[in-house]
Amino acid sequence: MQMETFHWKKNQILAEDYIVQADQAQTLFPYHFGNTDDWQSRVQWLERGNHPLIADRGQLVGVLQAYNERIGNSQAALDQVAALSDKKALAVVGGQQAGLFGGSLLVLYKAITLIQSARQWSAKLARPVVPVFWIAGEDHDFDEVNHIYTLTQAQQIDKIKIDHPTGIRTSVSKLPIAPETWREALEALDQSLMDTEFKASLLAKLEQAAVGGASLSDAFARWMAVIFGEYGLVLIDSDEPALRALESSMFEQIVLQNEALTASLLKSQDEVKQAGYQVQADVAEDGANIFVFAGGQRLLLRREGEFFTDKKNDFQYTKEQLHDIAVTTPEQLSNNVMSRPLMQEFLFPVLATVLGPGEIAYWALTKQAFEQFGMKMPIIVPRLEFTLIEGTVQKQMNKYDFALEDVLERFEEKKQAWLDAQDTLQLNERFDAVKKDFRDSYAPIVESLAVINPGVKKLGDTNLLKILEQIDYLQNKAGDAYKTQFDAALRQLERIRLTIFPLAKPQERVYNGCAYMNRYGNDWLRDLVETSIPVDGLHRVYYL
Repeated sequence: MQMETFHWKKNQILAEDYIVQADQAQTLFPYHFGNTDDWQSRVQWLERGNHPLIADRGQLVGVLQAYNERIGNSQAALDQVAALSDKKALAVVGGQQAGLFGGSLLVLYKAITLIQSARQWSAKLARPVVPVFWIAGEDHDFDEVNHIYTLTQAQQIDKIKIDHPTGIRTSVSKLPIAPETWREALEALDQSLMDTEFKASLLAKLEQAAVGGASLSDAFARWMAVIFGEYGLVLIDSDEPALRALESSMFEQIVLQNEALTASLLKSQDEVKQAGYQVQADVAEDGANIFVFAGGQRLLLRREGEFFTDKKNDFQYTKEQLHDIAVTTPEQLSNNVMSRPLMQEFLFPVLATVLGPGEIAYWALTKQAFEQFGMKMPIIVPRLEFTLIEGTVQKQMNKYDFALEDVLERFEEKKQAWLDAQDTLQLNERFDAVKKDFRDSYAPIVESLAVINPGVKKLGDTNLLKILEQIDYLQNKAGDAYKTQFDAALRQLERIRLTIFPLAKPQERVYNGCAYMNRYGNDWLRDLVETSIPVDGLHRVYYL
């Protein structure tokens, strides 16, 4: 396996500072993934059982077992579920929305980080550490997860998407996708993928994941089980009804302590600002930080006087009514981005949580909220980051002397410099010299015409400009003709850019993994899972 590290400066400054242990960031988190003593400290804190709010372990195992059996997860994953029955067992947890055909590459990398971290710390601590992937099926932003991007042979970035089945704003997990819609999406993917020895098997597995008019969430879970089940990755949908029943007592406390929860979040928000950072998510002073399912929709609640209400005031609840919902029908409630970390801590014995840069930034807002409920924010592990570079692209980068930094930071400048270096005729300089000589010789003559007749002078000015325009025209045409000699080179340079930095974003945030599985099988994924990779916050380039 050929791989190298690269320090890619993150857009999220708080996450960057957390990773490198900058003083101003460390006050916002109780632990750091790079300190071995913090891992031991976290284990001891969990063992002391100071945590007054924690789900019944036996019931949790039952829910996980039923769900993972339903999605067809492997025996290795079911064995990991069973391992959670051990009171010494801990979990490394991370999650993502349920993206079409697995979503973008970063989703795969998050799963790999979970598996790597759990395996590493299980060995170091000599106790079961279970990797758990939490699917945010409760989220309702369908447009965020209903599509993938692929790079075609014609060097176009294609978008494959499925339309919302109802148009109603509700959880992704509550939206079955019609079989014909799945069929159309699979046909579009088939058309976008080149024919390879892996294609038929890949499409057949994706079709099986979507069988029966599955929701995006169910299809995502089945696909992740296909890819990572053999490595013991345990999956759970946050919107699973049986899980909701288990969450009842935590929802009760979120309702009963709602004002205090908001106050805690606002306090942490002030701490983030005082440390010099912009906040990643706004904390509303009247925000309830939970959603309710009502009228077929998922509605964010806020406090208005003595009531909890949605934005349009279509539904109102007293605290007593909302508490009753938490007790009797908790499946009507769901978490928002601020309360989900607390629910995760309630459900699982969380040793660590795997987060991307943006997630690290908004988790900084939850430190005081954890403490309010007698909890403690777990160790935050930064997700592994990769850029996949194929052999042909690597050769082209070497040919044109393009480093990764050149593609990411100064692509157009570097491309133009290469083109300029090929210009042995020095056309631009010679044309510019001709224009200067002409202007220097012709302009004085035109100027002298004013003494004869102002109209003749005006005609001369126009004539001068037209001649210069004609020289410019020839210069541009000559330049275009000269560049056609380098069409192949320009296409290769564009391929480099589209591979590494598509849509002006990191590759892992744009492309789906299926195209790479189609071209190379699963060996590259197996390498990334099975080879021990340090979790250090660095970006890695993997050469296929």
